[in-house]
Parts: sequence; C-alpha cells; structure tokens
Amino acid sequence: MAFIIILWILMYLLDANRGNDLVQWVQDSAHWLAGWSYDLFTFDEAWARVVTGYGLAAVVYLFVGHAVAGRLRRH
Repeated sequence: MAFIIILWILMYLLDANRGNDLVQWVQDSAHWLAGWSYDLFTFDEAWARVVTGYGLAAVVYLFVGHAVAGRLRRH
C-alpha cells in the first residue's frame, strides 16, 4: 500500500503523463488508499498537499505493516 502511495507522489512530482493508463491506475489507487488523509492539510502549493496528504498515509501504512509483521513473527 505504501509503495503505491509513494509511487504516486513520485509520479506527481515528476509530472507523469496522467493520460497514461498506468499513471491513472496508480493515482486512483493512491487516492483510494489515502482518502482519509488527502485533504487533511491545506497548503497553498499543490505539491505540498500531495506530499503531506499522501505521505502521511504512506507512513501510517508502513508503521502498521511493520507492527503487524513483528507481531506475526513472534507467534
């Protein structure tokens, strides 16, 4: 999940062609995964909103994934 979100952040910052099907799929998937955090911050610059909104979701997914993997490894 975090990989898809981070991939979208990179594609956005590198101005990927949004007419491309892969780019559109990554954008749609990232938007769905980060729907809870996307408009949490209201910066004037669009790139700052994308990095913070999607970045927060990626960090949370990484943290939760790490915690779950650690828990499963112990059992």
